[in-house]
Amino acid sequence: MTAATHSSSFPADPESADAVLLGLDPEQREVATTLKGPVCVLAGAGTGKTRAITHRIAYGVRSGQLMPASVLAVTFTNRAAGEMRGRLRTLGAGGVQARTFHSAALRQLQYFWPKAIGGEVPRLVERKIQLVAEAGARCRIRLDRNELRDVTGEIEWAKVTQTVPADYPAAALKTGREAPRDMAEIAQIYGTYEQLKRDRSMIDFEDVLLLTVGILQDRHDIADQIRTQYQHFVVDEYQDVSPLQQRLLELWLGDRDSLCVVGDASQTIYSFTGATPDHLLSFRTRYPQATLVKLVRDYRSTPQVVHLANGLLNQARGRAAEHRLELVSQRETGPDPVYAEYPDEPAEAEGVAGRIRDLIAAGVPAGEIAVLYRINAQSEVYEQALADAGVPYQLRGAERFFERPEVKKAMLTLKGAARSGGNDPLVDDAVGLASQVRAVLSSNGWTTEPPAGSGAVRDQWESLAALVRLAEDFARGRAGATLADLAVELDERMAAQHAPTVQGVTLASLHAAKGLEWDAVFLVGLTDGVMPITYAKTDEQVEEERRLLYVGVTRARVHLTLSWSLSRAPGGRASRKPSRFLNGLRPGSAAAGSRAAGAVTERAARKRGRRGPVLCRVCGKTLTEAGELKLMRCEDCPSDMDEGLYERLRDWRAGQAKELGQPAYCVFTDKTLMAIAEAVPTEAGELSMISGVGGRKLDRYGADVLAICAGEEPGSGAADDA
Repeated sequence: MTAATHSSSFPADPESADAVLLGLDPEQREVATTLKGPVCVLAGAGTGKTRAITHRIAYGVRSGQLMPASVLAVTFTNRAAGEMRGRLRTLGAGGVQARTFHSAALRQLQYFWPKAIGGEVPRLVERKIQLVAEAGARCRIRLDRNELRDVTGEIEWAKVTQTVPADYPAAALKTGREAPRDMAEIAQIYGTYEQLKRDRSMIDFEDVLLLTVGILQDRHDIADQIRTQYQHFVVDEYQDVSPLQQRLLELWLGDRDSLCVVGDASQTIYSFTGATPDHLLSFRTRYPQATLVKLVRDYRSTPQVVHLANGLLNQARGRAAEHRLELVSQRETGPDPVYAEYPDEPAEAEGVAGRIRDLIAAGVPAGEIAVLYRINAQSEVYEQALADAGVPYQLRGAERFFERPEVKKAMLTLKGAARSGGNDPLVDDAVGLASQVRAVLSSNGWTTEPPAGSGAVRDQWESLAALVRLAEDFARGRAGATLADLAVELDERMAAQHAPTVQGVTLASLHAAKGLEWDAVFLVGLTDGVMPITYAKTDEQVEEERRLLYVGVTRARVHLTLSWSLSRAPGGRASRKPSRFLNGLRPGSAAAGSRAAGAVTERAARKRGRRGPVLCRVCGKTLTEAGELKLMRCEDCPSDMDEGLYERLRDWRAGQAKELGQPAYCVFTDKTLMAIAEAVPTEAGELSMISGVGGRKLDRYGADVLAICAGEEPGSGAADDA
C-alpha cells in the first residue's frame, strides 16, 4: 500500500501548502492542484476521492488561492460532511464550510427568511410519516405500515423532482414508477399532506430546498449576497443529486464556473429518491472546458475483490455503464471470494453466523464484519442466527451513538475534566491527551482489557473504547491537542451524528452500506427476485440493481462471501436460482441468462443434506418465518406455554448473562425460551431438537435447562465453552 492510504481520521497538520500534496498519487495530486475553472472527478470505489477533494481545498487555502470562508463543500450525509470538516480542520483549512445540501439550505433559509418572507421560520416536521398517515386518514384511505413508508417515499420523490400533487400521476407514469397505491390516491394524500403543513405552519426537508430555491430565484439581492459569500463549490457524490439539488447548486453558482464535482455513475443507487447521474455524465457538455480526472487506483480492496467488482460492471448496460471505471487494486493479494449455496434461508443464516465466528476467532474484529442484504425484512433470520451463535451485532440505523447513556455521561465527564484545566485529580499522572482520556474514562467503566463476552456491560465498554480510539487518533493528528480541543471535536461530531466505530457485526441493507467499508463482508440472499428485486422491470431498473450489488462488493477490503438459498423454508421446493448478476462470475456458471450446470465453490446443501418442511404442530401449516420455525407453530396459533416455567427460564438466563457479561440473547433468545417452555423437554435429545439449542449450547446449558423444566434448581453455573 502507498502513502496515499493514510488510515487516520486526523492526519498531522502539514507545515506548508506543498506538504498538503505529500502522499497523494498522481491523479489525486492533479485534482488537488487544479483550482481554476470547472473540474469533474470520476472516482471509483475505494480510490480516495474524499482525500483528493479535501486536499484540493486545503492546498488552495494554504497556498492563498482560496479564502476559507469563500468555499462551500456539499455532500449527502451528516457523517460524510463531518468527516470532511474533520479532515479540513487538521489540514489547516478549518474555516471552510462542509455541509449537506439540506443543512446548507436550512442555514440560508433561517438567515434570510425575515428579510425575504417576514416573521418566524416555520417549524420542521419531525416525523413526516405520522403526518402522511394523518393525511391518508383524512382522505379515508387506509395504509398499512409498508404502504405508509412507500407513499411517504413517493411524496419525497415528487417534491425533489418539483412535481405538484395534481401532476403526480402523469409524472409517475412517464418515469415508469411502481406506485404502492393507486396514483390518484397518492396524489390526494400528497395534496392533503401539503395542506396539513400549511395549516400548522410547518415545513419538511424537501420544503427547505424548495423554499431556498424560490427565494434565490425571486430575490436577486439575496442571491447576490450568497454568491458574494461563496465563490468556490465542491460537490461530493455528484451522481446522487436530484433535479431540485441541481437547481439550488446552479443558483448558488450564478454565471460562475468555480465548481469541482466528484462522483461515480456506477454507484448510482438512489434513483427512487429522484437522484440521477445525468448531471455528472453531462458535466463536460455543460462545461466543455472542464478538466476531467479519473481516479481508478483502489486502495480499499484486494485484487480478488476488485476483479469481481470489475467483472460485475463488465456485464452492465446503459449510459452509466458506458462511463464505468476499471479499478486497479493497490493492495496485496488476498483470499478469493467465497460462493455458498444453501438449501434454505435458516441454513444460510446459520452458515453465515458460523463463518463469522470463525473470522472472529481468527482475529478479525466483530466491528470489521458486515452482513448486507437487499431488504430490511431479511435481517431477522440473521439477527436470530448471530444471537444463537453468541456473536454481538448492531443494526445500522438503530440507536444513535451519541444518544447512548454511557456516551452522554462520558462526554460530560470529559468536559468537566477539560474545564478543570489540569486540576482534575483523575489526570494528575497522565501525560498526553490519549492518556488523559483513558484516565478520565476509567472512572466511567473503561478498562484496558474488555469484559468477557458481549453483553450490556461489553456494549457499554465498547462505547467508551470507541471514544478512547477517537482520542488516540485525534492526538496523533494534532500535536499538543488538549481535552478542551477534544471536547469541541466531540460536540461537532455529535451535531453531525458522525459517530466513531463501535465493535459488533453490522447488519445493514445494501443502500445503508453506501459510503462504509469493512474487512469482511457477507452478501446474502442473492437470488433472482431479490437481487435483482422482483419489481425491477425495466432495463434501467435492473441495471440499478446490478450497481447496488457492485456497491456491496466494493464495501469489502479482504474477505467477501456471496451466498443464496434454494428455498425460503426447510423442505421447500428448491426453485430459486442464484442472482443472474453472478452468471459468468461464480464457478460453474456461464455468462448466459440461464443457470449453468456445475458446482459452486461450496454447495452447503450437499453437506447438510435435505431437510423436510417444518409444519405447525397445531394446525399443520408449513412454516416459513424464522420466529415460527423456532416455536414450531404459527404465531397466531394457540400456545400451550407454561408461563411459570418461562419466567423461571428468564430469571435463570438473566443470571447467566450477568455472570458472563453478555446480553441475554447470547444465552438464549426469547423465542427459544418460549419454545422450551412449550415443549418442556425431559431429556437432552428432546432439548436438542429445539431451534436455537445447538450442540455448544446443549453442552453448556443443557443440564440447567432440563433441571428447571423438571422443577428442580439448576446447577452452580455455566460450564466452560465446549
